[in-house]
Amino acid sequence: MNLDQLKSELIYKAVRSSGAGGQNVNKLSTKVILLFDLAKSSAFSQEQKEQLQLRWANRMSSEGILQLSCDESRSQLKNKTLVTQRFFRLLESALTVAKARKPTKIPRSAIEKRIKNKRWSSEIKASRQKPKL
Repeated sequence: MNLDQLKSELIYKAVRSSGAGGQNVNKLSTKVILLFDLAKSSAFSQEQKEQLQLRWANRMSSEGILQLSCDESRSQLKNKTLVTQRFFRLLESALTVAKARKPTKIPRSAIEKRIKNKRWSSEIKASRQKPKL
């Protein structure tokens, strides 16, 4: 994965942000939308593209474009930086391969301890009963 090539494939759009900001909201386009077309990207191998497609299935549009937005800050540059960082974190988490789970075996000592406790509680309850004649 080539990061410089990947950065060049990112498309940014600035739109007017909603929320607090006073007159600043009405004048400036501070919200940043990051668009990434996975199908047209040449920064990934085919296997990586398939893995990203599976992991990002809920996040991608029907055209196969990933869209992230950020309007946390009143600065367009800060929002651009934040949305880019968010994209790379998302990319990193999607490309990590989860370790295969090893099924664990219950230790013999734990089984014996459980049976011993069951016998002990059974004896206590049996001693509460009236003696059989």
